[in-house]
Amino acid sequence: MRLHKCFLVALLAACLATSAYAQDPVANFYRGKQINLIVGYGPGGGYDLTARAVAHYLGKYIPGHPDVVVQNMPGAGSMRAANYTYVNAPQDGTTIALIARDMPLLGLLGVDPSVQFDVHKFNWLGSSSSYANDAYILVLGPKSPVKSIADARKPGSPPLVLGGTGEGGTDADVPKILRDTIGIRIKQVLGYTSTPAIVLAVERGEVDGRMFDYSYVKESRPQWLKPESGFRILVQFARRTRHPDLPNVPTARELALNAQALALVKFAETPLLTMARPFVAPPGVPADRLAALRTAFAAVHRDPQFLAEARKVGIDISPVSADDMSRALDRMSHAPPAVFDYMKRLMASAKGG
Repeated sequence: MRLHKCFLVALLAACLATSAYAQDPVANFYRGKQINLIVGYGPGGGYDLTARAVAHYLGKYIPGHPDVVVQNMPGAGSMRAANYTYVNAPQDGTTIALIARDMPLLGLLGVDPSVQFDVHKFNWLGSSSSYANDAYILVLGPKSPVKSIADARKPGSPPLVLGGTGEGGTDADVPKILRDTIGIRIKQVLGYTSTPAIVLAVERGEVDGRMFDYSYVKESRPQWLKPESGFRILVQFARRTRHPDLPNVPTARELALNAQALALVKFAETPLLTMARPFVAPPGVPADRLAALRTAFAAVHRDPQFLAEARKVGIDISPVSADDMSRALDRMSHAPPAVFDYMKRLMASAKGG
């Protein structure tokens, strides 16, 4: 009799749980569906690795447990992916994207006619990293004639030839900022489809160098960090202080030519310090599904298996919440007019190279 009662209680509990699950509109929507995770770069780079790691675990935490499939959409430093997500992607919660860290900045400045999105109407999910444990470094190959900051600043000397993915990408925009704030001479070769492609170009001497995440170099090209390799790190960006691993490499803040340049560096570093790997959903996603996506995104970044996998492939995980990202965007929107206007002029003129 006691066993019979226990069985009935367990059966009733299971029925209630099943009924509650069946009545969950978010679970009902996502059950059996697929979420497309758009990545604004080609396979193999840091963005792609981050997206694939997140995709592996995200469905586990979304009610209904949909499959999450990564789709690479390179083009114009992820501008293509950002515009697609805002303008063309379904607004039902089945498409999300990982876009370049400087897309929010370009959206705020309004100087790039290619921008088709409003950063304040995008539905931010959060950022996987914040450069708390990383640095954005200018790496030069052994075939580059430039050996120091002094060489890069020398009037009449050949400019540094730097590779990049395209206008709008961080690896295209940050060198221009460095050009005008720390005084280095640059020439850019843009249009590479992925980080691995630029890595080969640097190693072959097709370009002098490129901006890289330090964590990427440390994991994927540790031989570059050996003194005998001939590779040099000229400057580190998105660091308030020098990275512990790079005590002899100056920061952009240290090298700023004047107070106005320093203010611009600090402004330009904000996206990397608060949204180094920004995930976003289109506008118009129903509130309950958006809340589920944000909750799941946060849960992934606490998952011990995810964190172990990220460490294994050298991905920096220092997450930022959607709310913190929105607050950072609001602060940037209300930057001092002189800094904001100077940045707009700089980025507008930089479009010409």
